[in-house]
Amino acid sequence: MTSARREYGIQPEGYRLPDATHIGGVRLHVRDLRRSLDYYTNVIGLRVIEQHGDSAALGAPDSDRALVRLEARADLQPVPRRGVFGLYHFAILLPDRAALGRFVAHLAALGQRVGAADHLVSEALYLTDPDGLGIEVYLDRPRATWKHASRELLMATDPLDLAAVAAAGNGAPWTGVPAGTTMGHVHLHVGDLDDARRFFHGALGLDVVVWRYPGALFFSAGGYHHHLGTNTWTAGPAARDGQARLLDWELLVPSAEDAAAAARGLTEAGYRAERDGEAWVAADPWGTRLVLRAA
Repeated sequence: MTSARREYGIQPEGYRLPDATHIGGVRLHVRDLRRSLDYYTNVIGLRVIEQHGDSAALGAPDSDRALVRLEARADLQPVPRRGVFGLYHFAILLPDRAALGRFVAHLAALGQRVGAADHLVSEALYLTDPDGLGIEVYLDRPRATWKHASRELLMATDPLDLAAVAAAGNGAPWTGVPAGTTMGHVHLHVGDLDDARRFFHGALGLDVVVWRYPGALFFSAGGYHHHLGTNTWTAGPAARDGQARLLDWELLVPSAEDAAAAARGLTEAGYRAERDGEAWVAADPWGTRLVLRAA
């Protein structure tokens, strides 16, 4: 909302992304397509939209927009335990607490290992796919309940009441992600927060919304808690071509003119942004590719 953007956060001095900016999807490099499809359909609950050879696209039941694209290559190594620059996790946003409750019960029935956190603005579950790629599945709390201090949004990592979340599912079975499921945000490991701020805030045009969280910066458009998280919680290096990794992530803006304006902001700041069909593609300082596209 425009009013939220005026009241909270730190605005870029130059180009500023429109309020309606949001995450589209992510493209992942995985080792075994069949194994990954089994995981993303049967554990996470996405549906297969299309599949060709060693690639597939998955999404929610009410949309043909891909939230996760998989590209398989048999010689890939898993993500190192220490992590690399690039993906920390991508975050699938469910539309209601009942769905999150059903998902909690589903994971318990499968015996899946899961992390959990109450972030004040959201309730979140954390998983790792078969290649070591991080996933968050979460629910936003109503925006009216979010709190701010000195323009900064208040976020935390507190214990999540899993029993209360599970109870919200009312014992109904999990039948996959429901209609209205989207990609809420992406969170990246980076090498330096000042460099991340220059790229994503100063050049790309996202607001900084959380800046005192230890070792992290959070960015968004339109007053959201974050469309992008960045952290320095790994020493790197950047993910290599021979590793499972995030190939790129998609940022959707309202129009082609908005995508071009964001690309221009990047190039004017000294970064490369290249046209790719109807989209613009740029790499952050650690080599993670961002695709700018009109929604």
